[in-house]
Amino acid sequence: MAEKAKVVVVVGGGVAGGLVARLLQFHADVFLIDPKEYFEIPWASLRAMVEPSFGERSVFNHNEYLTNGRIVTSHVINITETAVLTAEGHWIAYDYLIIATGHKDSLPRTRTERLEQFKADNRKIKSANSILIIGGGPTGVELAGEIVADFPEKKMTLVHRGPRLMEFVGEKASKKAHDWLVSKKVDVLLNQSVELSSSTDEMHTYRTSAGKTITADCHFWCTGKPVSSSWLKDTILKDSVDRQGRLKVDEHLRVKGRKNIFALGDITDVPEIKQGYLAQRHAQVTAKNINLLMNGGQESKMTAYKPGSAIAVVSLGRKDAVAQFPFTTIIGRIPGMIKSKDLFVGKTRKDMGLPPHAG
Repeated sequence: MAEKAKVVVVVGGGVAGGLVARLLQFHADVFLIDPKEYFEIPWASLRAMVEPSFGERSVFNHNEYLTNGRIVTSHVINITETAVLTAEGHWIAYDYLIIATGHKDSLPRTRTERLEQFKADNRKIKSANSILIIGGGPTGVELAGEIVADFPEKKMTLVHRGPRLMEFVGEKASKKAHDWLVSKKVDVLLNQSVELSSSTDEMHTYRTSAGKTITADCHFWCTGKPVSSSWLKDTILKDSVDRQGRLKVDEHLRVKGRKNIFALGDITDVPEIKQGYLAQRHAQVTAKNINLLMNGGQESKMTAYKPGSAIAVVSLGRKDAVAQFPFTTIIGRIPGMIKSKDLFVGKTRKDMGLPPHAG
């Protein structure tokens, strides 16, 4: 009699969770539990706001790539040593558990609703003469770049509470991005924050913490989102979460002290810049390690994950980008060719087993 397949439960269908489920689907009985029915390439969503048709390629249903696994559209609300509990009250037993819930985000359940959100944001941008972006991290900078590339006539203000844009990268890359935005007539205000309670919808005015008044027809909130780990506080992993809400993992991306529970992507305490391509590497290493363990391999043979170096590529519109590498930082068309033209959407679709250009 054939040995029963091991059950792998993946919680979270983002960049790391979706990929690890895909990689393991023909080696184990895989359950992917995600509150939404689709996989989204997150770094492409800003382009989809100014060009909604872009979302047709960057958002696709889980069942397109997970053809041999089971998809459960729900939240997980509890974990025991042997099973997880969904919000609907269903227990799903596991041999291996992978947690990849990323950052807290309130996205709609269906792909159709998500694509409609892009269209609504696009209408909002098109109808505005002036736009306020709150937050100067990579999201705020890339959104400003996308809008200014397609709608250079719109008055744009970007407010950031820190002393420089994109503090996750070095000062050189930060300054290059700042200078690029200013060259496109974006008004960049640093060391200030905006309280939305200070705004008046009728007048479309906003006050900053420095007392400056900004007039804008609409605004986009681009500040960082908390890690999605608060749901762990009543589970067996409550003591595995650090003060920042991240799961503590070992060199094999297993939750410390656990033999069969892994954590991937932004929710981990791995000391590296949280980026999509590193989350994909987490998934590849974890799939390899779980395959080894399922086949009776020794733990000593497991692959160790090496934290990524300080590489970052931030898109600035359709043609330009700023790229930080370990020994140099460059801006312009060359890094733009690396990322900005397609935002790695074709490559990511291929990684998920889909044709790069299909709609």
